Amino acid sequence: MKDENQVDTAGGAGNAVLDAAGGALEHLRRTWDRKKTEDWVGMVVGRSGRVILTGMGKSGLVAQKIAATLASTGSPSFFLHPAEALHGDLGMVTREDSILALSNSGESEEVVRLLPSLLRLGIPIAAITARPESSLAQAATWTFGYQLPQGEGCPLELAPMASTTLQLIWGDLLAASLMARRGFTRDLFALNHPAGSLGAKLLKTGSLMHKDWPIVSPELGLVDVLKVMTDGHLGMTSVMTGQELLGVITDGDLRRALGKAESESRNPLALTAEQIMTRRPASIDEESLAVEAAGVMESRKITFLMVTRKGQACGVVHIHDLLASKVL
Repeated sequence: MKDENQVDTAGGAGNAVLDAAGGALEHLRRTWDRKKTEDWVGMVVGRSGRVILTGMGKSGLVAQKIAATLASTGSPSFFLHPAEALHGDLGMVTREDSILALSNSGESEEVVRLLPSLLRLGIPIAAITARPESSLAQAATWTFGYQLPQGEGCPLELAPMASTTLQLIWGDLLAASLMARRGFTRDLFALNHPAGSLGAKLLKTGSLMHKDWPIVSPELGLVDVLKVMTDGHLGMTSVMTGQELLGVITDGDLRRALGKAESESRNPLALTAEQIMTRRPASIDEESLAVEAAGVMESRKITFLMVTRKGQACGVVHIHDLLASKVL
């Protein structure tokens, strides 16, 4: 006989969690109120303040994640602990801010005790809760609800599981809607993520390029070309006449030119930059993503690209620059 305090087998318990979350999510997909969501988004965008998240316990942890997502995607936001708010931190809330409160039951004591003060200050309140008849939902102008047709999915029906998943989904749904309304771009995302792989993948090529790079004229001799390349520390030089890019010279170009001169019994020291260079070198616009530059280098098996601005050379990006910035 199974003890009522005993957790089911791992497989059965895992499937119960998936079924509970899946059922609740499918119900939300069919029933979420687009008009209400758009109204809330319009309110947030129309105010100069921040979206303040609050919630207790597991709901509070989800609220912290939602606040972080909003802040990183163009909507200034922070988490306010409801218990701390009751003891002075409510002073952090301004009249231009709005509240997004999370509570599965809608009756979390600390959150409910905050409501009269928020209403008195005229702070717009939105709620994510499973109970539309709750105190929180009744105080909120926008209630983003969900249902749990198969319960929480917890083997003991004690720990919040499906409910916190649905709260998190609502947070992402609202954040995505705000991003769309604000016209949030990759560039703005990169500004909010200067470190780590996300920011690196969104860097512009122009932000990594060398603006001062080796340049020689087409008539320059081999010895002088070698000196420019050595001093440039990029293993290359461009060949230019004024603003016109004629070609590039790499270590490989030098070896091939020397080999050809030897096979033709010509004096290699008489070679000029124009005779050595590779014409029509690979290039990329400065506004392109650095990850695109990495893709071109990898596909063509080269170590650098000329960077252009309105069709004219303006720099060089080297594979070492991409490695240092964690693009690769």
